[in-house]
Amino acid sequence: QVQLVESGGGLVQAGGSLRLSCAASGRTFSSYTVGWFRQAPGKERAFVAAITWSAGNTYYTDSVKGRFTISRDNAKNTVYLQMNSLKPEDTAVYYCASRWRRGPSPDVEQYDVWGQGTQVTISS
Repeated sequence: QVQLVESGGGLVQAGGSLRLSCAASGRTFSSYTVGWFRQAPGKERAFVAAITWSAGNTYYTDSVKGRFTISRDNAKNTVYLQMNSLKPEDTAVYYCASRWRRGPSPDVEQYDVWGQGTQVTISS
């Protein structure tokens, strides 16, 4: 079983950037598809982006396309979420999650392991 720890959250002004990291320990990380999700106050957890375990294909929800980039460094057992042109509506707790040797999914229920989350706050 892999364990996940997110970092990199913080408070930035609208238009700014942040890079989130999802560090994994445990089983071979390169065999996991990893997704980023976010949960704003009073809202359900929602899909942001995912990167596959095999070819490293990437997927994004429409609201972040062109602004966010997901990438992975299997040698460092880390997945990144580079967030640019941040907006106040991006404010949320961001979670990374993994699923072993399966393709990406936007559904929360399809992921097996979750990190503890990192707070991202964008001021207007």
